[in-house]
Amino acid sequence: MKFFITGVNGQLGYDVKRELLERGYTDILAPTRVDLDITNEDAVKKMIREYRPSVIFHCAAYTAVDKAEEEQEKCYQVNVLGTKYLTEAAKEMDAKIIYISTDYVFDGTKEGLYQIEDKVNPVNYYGKTKYLGENFIREYDNHIIVRISWVFGVNGKNFIRTMLNLAESHKELNVVCDQIGSPTYTKDLAGLLVNMFLSNVKGLYHVTNEGYCSWYEFAEFIFKESRKKVKVHPILTKDYKTIAKRPLNSKLSKESLDDIGMKRLPEWQDAVKRYIRELKKEGVK
Repeated sequence: MKFFITGVNGQLGYDVKRELLERGYTDILAPTRVDLDITNEDAVKKMIREYRPSVIFHCAAYTAVDKAEEEQEKCYQVNVLGTKYLTEAAKEMDAKIIYISTDYVFDGTKEGLYQIEDKVNPVNYYGKTKYLGENFIREYDNHIIVRISWVFGVNGKNFIRTMLNLAESHKELNVVCDQIGSPTYTKDLAGLLVNMFLSNVKGLYHVTNEGYCSWYEFAEFIFKESRKKVKVHPILTKDYKTIAKRPLNSKLSKESLDDIGMKRLPEWQDAVKRYIRELKKEGVK
């Protein structure tokens, strides 16, 4: 089998490649942004035709949510057109494509858990482009779409690293308490994505670590586990101004995983503990 990975410099792409290598798979092509501009249709199709992968793990994305409101054309090119070109290339090669989407396709106004069949209604441009990307993926039968949320991994910026960095210079922090979702460890997610490919499943799934919390509760847990003495003050979204709007409820139902017999990811608290241990091995205080 031959594996093609976009976004290898990001958190998830990095961990997907690491997961494959740990399992003994070595025929992997994971171009960086320097190697391949996914918004260049000819370059994408040329590389895929020459490599002829069994599967494309499409982890690359424009993910700067606030900046996307100001750089809409750039965001569209990466998240929509890049996805279109990769999907067309996958279809030409009869390769499976695995697309990473987001909880931000929902508006967050529902009470309870979002099911895979619930109506989407993105409240920011990033979420809109990720849903448009989903639509291109659906035009090709041999696909997996995975919606994820609140991602953290060793190779990149994330909420945990931000909190730990702020702890070096702040004794008190204000953190939003009315946005609820699930932190997701890319190491855990990568393992499941590889299992899904090997099991030959198709379709749309929600995948996060188990359990739910607010950003405020997430921050408190991070400081507790890292033994940082930081006082966290809960504030409301309306009192924390951002360029892009965020959904308040990002709780995703994972029943679709149960339906295909896939084991759910561990509790988010367990994932955070393991991640902090991994950061300490890297020398992060």
